[in-house]
Amino acid sequence: MATGAAAGRASVRPVDRNGAAPRGSARSKSVAPRRPPSPARARPAAADHDGAADVCRVRVAVRIRPKNADELAQGADFDTCVELQPECKKLKLKKNNWASESYQFDEIFTENASQKRVYQVVAKPVVESVLEGYNGTVMAYGQTGTGKTYTVGQLGKEDPSQRGIMVRALEHILSSISLETDSVAVSYLQLYLESVQDLLAPEKTNIPIVEDPKSGEVSLPGAAIVEIKDLEHVFQLLQIGETNRHAANTKMNTESSRSHAILIIYLQRSVRIKEESTSTIPNVAEHILADDLPLVLKSKLLIVDLAGSERIDKSGSEGHMIEEAKFINLSLSSLGKCINALAENSPHIPTRDSKLTRMLRDSFGGTARTSLVVTVGPSIRHYSETSSTILFGQRAMKVVNTIRLKEEVDYESLYKKVESEVDHLTSEIERQQKLKHNEKTQLEERLKESETFLNDLRMTSAMQIENLQKEKHQFEYAIKRLMHELEEKEHQNKVLSERIIHLETSLNEKKQQQLEIFSSTKILAETSKGHEKKMVELVKQLEEERSRSASMKSHFNILQQQLSDAQNSAQLQENTARELKRELSKVTKEFTIQVHSLEEKNSQLISEKDLIHVELKSAKEKVQHETRHRESLEAEVLRLKRPLTDNCVEESKALSGMIRSGSGLGSDALMSKSGKFKETLSSLRGLISKIFEEVGLTSVLALLKSKDLEVQIHAVKVVANLSVEDINQEKIVEEGGLDALLSLLETSENTTIHRATAGAIANLAMNVSNQGLIMSKGGARLLANVASKTDDLPTMRMVAGAIANLCGNEKWHMMLKRDGGIKAMLAMFQTGNDDVIAQIARGLANFAKCESQVTSQGHRKGPSLLIEDGVLTWIVANSTMFSPPARRHIELAFSYLAQNEENSRDIIVAGGIKELLRISRESSREDARSLAKKALNSNPAFLKEIQ
Repeated sequence: MATGAAAGRASVRPVDRNGAAPRGSARSKSVAPRRPPSPARARPAAADHDGAADVCRVRVAVRIRPKNADELAQGADFDTCVELQPECKKLKLKKNNWASESYQFDEIFTENASQKRVYQVVAKPVVESVLEGYNGTVMAYGQTGTGKTYTVGQLGKEDPSQRGIMVRALEHILSSISLETDSVAVSYLQLYLESVQDLLAPEKTNIPIVEDPKSGEVSLPGAAIVEIKDLEHVFQLLQIGETNRHAANTKMNTESSRSHAILIIYLQRSVRIKEESTSTIPNVAEHILADDLPLVLKSKLLIVDLAGSERIDKSGSEGHMIEEAKFINLSLSSLGKCINALAENSPHIPTRDSKLTRMLRDSFGGTARTSLVVTVGPSIRHYSETSSTILFGQRAMKVVNTIRLKEEVDYESLYKKVESEVDHLTSEIERQQKLKHNEKTQLEERLKESETFLNDLRMTSAMQIENLQKEKHQFEYAIKRLMHELEEKEHQNKVLSERIIHLETSLNEKKQQQLEIFSSTKILAETSKGHEKKMVELVKQLEEERSRSASMKSHFNILQQQLSDAQNSAQLQENTARELKRELSKVTKEFTIQVHSLEEKNSQLISEKDLIHVELKSAKEKVQHETRHRESLEAEVLRLKRPLTDNCVEESKALSGMIRSGSGLGSDALMSKSGKFKETLSSLRGLISKIFEEVGLTSVLALLKSKDLEVQIHAVKVVANLSVEDINQEKIVEEGGLDALLSLLETSENTTIHRATAGAIANLAMNVSNQGLIMSKGGARLLANVASKTDDLPTMRMVAGAIANLCGNEKWHMMLKRDGGIKAMLAMFQTGNDDVIAQIARGLANFAKCESQVTSQGHRKGPSLLIEDGVLTWIVANSTMFSPPARRHIELAFSYLAQNEENSRDIIVAGGIKELLRISRESSREDARSLAKKALNSNPAFLKEIQ
């Protein structure tokens, strides 16, 4: 297709972000088919080729594929990773039950969304923009098997509801244009193995991509361009292209596209815009240019069905399909780089890295209006691919294109029109010359007739002028007489108006007097009514006074009667007073008797006080006896110093072997050692139980703070032995024993205290709930500090055992690494002691097993934390140098590390392939051999390295 500079005058008009022209634009309406354009679209013929343009963001919609047969077969066990919120146009991507991320898009399509709605939301605005003369792009992107080809390329010949974007776009265009004046043509290409091939002419391969250095337009010389006739012709061409496109059967999709398909629709529409003439050319030229100036709108629509990104281990690609997948992923990677660079406003856009990005140069960051539909699947098994697709769509939404209108003057039709107009004007001039000659003769005859008529008219007009002057004098006299009569009438009117004013004033005064009389009569009536009311009230008061006087008389009679009654009652009261005096004397006697009884009770209380004093003395003696008993117990603890010292050390060794980690890994060697001290342990535990029952846990924990070092040491050992039993661990933590042990570990400088304290913490760390308390209170950091300061091997063994138990809980791995626990274990390997190394190996096996489990469940990503601290290099170099128990744990740890594909590169660099092969053949542990074989057979990097 010719560019705007080569084909003719090109003009640009701005549009808003939704594709419609703004109200202030000279061309605010889209081009309607078979209807003459509005005069408002007129523009000067000398318009500048590079006009104003508008920016338009890439619009992105998300469509989720329904569950396939495999996912439906899972039933209730199916776990989805995508939650749609179409009313908010949001999508929530769930990594697990407690971690999710929300993303905003321009549109969200559920699994039930129809093909028609997808077209109307995604492609229809772009197609309407192409009909107006702008370039456009509609593209589908997503993982293989998520419905891109169904969304874009589905033919739906039998069922129109199933038609994809390609068929609906061409159907929309054909219904909106007139094939008599407009034309539409298509090219159907595929990018296969980085080679551009023609799907309509399969013999055309390796078609070159040419870019115009001036306009930057991309063209494909040699590609077949077929003009469309009707919708049936569209189906035939798309069916041919679909037949020639490369596809294959994979685990992810039975008809997986192995190439990128690009349908290019070339549209040319004829429009006319009236030219406003501003020059001073002759009237004939103005008549020629008065008609509409013919213009041609040239636009291009790209509909792109990208091949899906895939992972070989999931798709099961083999042989030549691996090469196809390689080129697909490389081109999609180049497209992603370009999108990232455009989204970040990078000065360099790597469009030349791939032919796909060169062909789509105008779609992202160019002059085309672009819509992108990203397709995803619901299964959490493909979480990483779904997350990558969603992030691609998010970055694409940041890309801004500068859309431009491409229109050219149709000079060929304009020339034909001007030529016919000149011929018409020439014949018209000759005809008019003949008419002018005939008119000249007629005018001469009319001139003579008019001269005679003029002479007659002059004579008649002179007579009429004389008559008019006479009538004028008569009218002037009549006017003077009427003016005199009018002045007399005005004088009479003035006199009448003065009389009317005088009558009105007198009338107003009379009205005022009548109002005053009426108000005074009204006031008198009101006052008379008030007086009548007062008279009625006075009569009522008089009657009330009469009734009151009558009642007062009756009341006076009653009072006289009461007075006589009171005199009689006074005599009665004198009689009662005499009786009261007699009773008072009786009460006085009774009171004296009660006083005597109270004095006797007081004496009894004094005697009881003496008895309480005696009991108090006996209580004090009892307390002193308890104090002496406690001192005797402390002396007994000191007396048992020597036998307990050696036996507790051996017991701690045995206990460290019996520690239960979260992963279930034990030490057989240490279990065998514990059998040797069975009798010693039973006797010690009996003694400790006796001390515990007599003294109590609170008293034992209080001894941890004793200033006597010997008492403190033995108290720690007692607590360490008590912590072996599960029933005692909860009591120790509740009574503050854990805080006291950690405080000793931090403040004490005594090696024996460090050893016993580390053993007690190791026993407490067997409980999952205690592990969180130990880590949150800085227990790992304190254990690492003790390991770095001490040279005592038993102490190191206890510290290693405690850290090994903490390694069995994946929740605390990051904190354990941060507090130096991993580095402390590696540092203790330098001792060369088999017991210490056995504990460290057990801890590494616990750590690697827990980490492998959460990684396989998808709760964690990235390389192992052990690799960051150099554990992998150490294992490969020293795995065969230690005792069998330690070697078995190290082999198990290395096998678990090999299960994570993120560790593959580090294992290969460290030379770990040979070690994996040795473990798979020679290891004494069946689980280690199985894990090593599984890693070697399932990891592509390991297989490639072995080959």
